[in-house]
Amino acid sequence: MNESLPYKYASKEFQPENTNIEIMDRVIGTSRFHVIAGPCAVESREQILESAWAVKEAGAAFLRGGAFKPRSSPYSFQGLGEEGLKYLAEAKEQTGLPVVTEVMDVRDVELVAYYADVIQIGARNMQNSFLLKEVSQLNKPVVLKRGQSATLEEWLMAAEYVLHGGNSKVILCERGIRTFENFTRNTLDLSAIPGVKMLSHLPAFVDPSHGTGRWELVAPMAKAALAAGADGLLIEVHPHPDQALSDGRQSLTYKNFEILMSELRNMCKVLGREMK
Repeated sequence: MNESLPYKYASKEFQPENTNIEIMDRVIGTSRFHVIAGPCAVESREQILESAWAVKEAGAAFLRGGAFKPRSSPYSFQGLGEEGLKYLAEAKEQTGLPVVTEVMDVRDVELVAYYADVIQIGARNMQNSFLLKEVSQLNKPVVLKRGQSATLEEWLMAAEYVLHGGNSKVILCERGIRTFENFTRNTLDLSAIPGVKMLSHLPAFVDPSHGTGRWELVAPMAKAALAAGADGLLIEVHPHPDQALSDGRQSLTYKNFEILMSELRNMCKVLGREMK
């Protein structure tokens, strides 16, 4: 192994074969393509239950929803906290979809892990070493989003904290980086997918919702991510995007999500891949 590499366990040299991560009956890191979908924030019991059934019927493999929301403004909706986690757990019980949700604070890791099947570390916390060390002690998969200005090496260094602590179940997620462009919310760096797969054995997802900030761009970027070799997608879906308390501008309606899933399935057939 190359001792000069700043990341050891995340490198291809340490593990040439791809990491496979089992979550219930799903296996991430194989040729199968998985979609994680749901609203940006859990706003109510009715909203998350309705959304869970809608994304499941369209073919999503996982349910996403934020109970704790990191917001740029202190006056914006911050999430329902444990109440939101309970609603997510109920949605899982009803639909069978594993739950993916974000943890923001080391004080909440145990609480979030109790309810969630997959822990998400957001872009703002990618280099929060204290939080990374805490989730490294969990026996649960961790979705690690790329920081807004992080290089691929810095991203893998963050993953190294989790791997070094003993948790091998890391899923990388490209969600756009900050550039001079202001038409989109971020600049979605799809070259990061084949790039990071050259460097690491870890599976890599793409979040075209945060990556673009515009629902009209989500479908074309989602399809481009599949073509680029991503292992899956994180997509925001809301029953009424114009009324969403968080990120409605980038959220798909149920109908648009259903159309996208059909298109992705057709692409998978051409590319020799499968969808859950």
